[in-house]
Amino acid sequence: MRSVEDRNILDSFCTRFCHVLEKHAAYIVVSGFVAISSGRSRGTEDIDIIMERVPKEKFGKIHTDLEKAGFECIQGTKTAELYDHYLKDNLGIRYILKGHLLPEMELKLAKDLLDEGQIKNRVKLPLTGLDVWFSSINTNIAFKEELLKSDKDLEDARHLRNVYAEQVDENEINRIKELIHKWRL
Repeated sequence: MRSVEDRNILDSFCTRFCHVLEKHAAYIVVSGFVAISSGRSRGTEDIDIIMERVPKEKFGKIHTDLEKAGFECIQGTKTAELYDHYLKDNLGIRYILKGHLLPEMELKLAKDLLDEGQIKNRVKLPLTGLDVWFSSINTNIAFKEELLKSDKDLEDARHLRNVYAEQVDENEINRIKELIHKWRL
């Protein structure tokens, strides 16, 4: 079970990173941290972010501002290499705070219309207390139930269904699951 201190570290790390990113590009926080920030007690060492596709030059500015804010990319410092060898090929890059091994932020570019749609329909979740953009609750549930399917992901989906019961829309979840089949499976 995560302590309040661990939760505060993750919250602070996420907020700090997102505030830098937000100056340059639209993004969404996805996956396990959505459930964790919504009150689910489970461990994680990374936070996943999908950012709109940006050209290499714009990514260079983002990377520079992240470094100025105290983050470092564990795959390297050369923006052209990070972009050409990772991001362009839909692979994530990981950032940490300088001098700390954890937590990590995994940053990926939107890879298809499904990701672009998630970014377009991003939301802020007041329950989390965080001023960051998340993918919608219905999208998170659909991905966890249809694509990811690990025990941890299915528990996350159940938690989100309970906590956000008034926002759960089965028709929307099923529509997203169909898109997952079209674009990812």
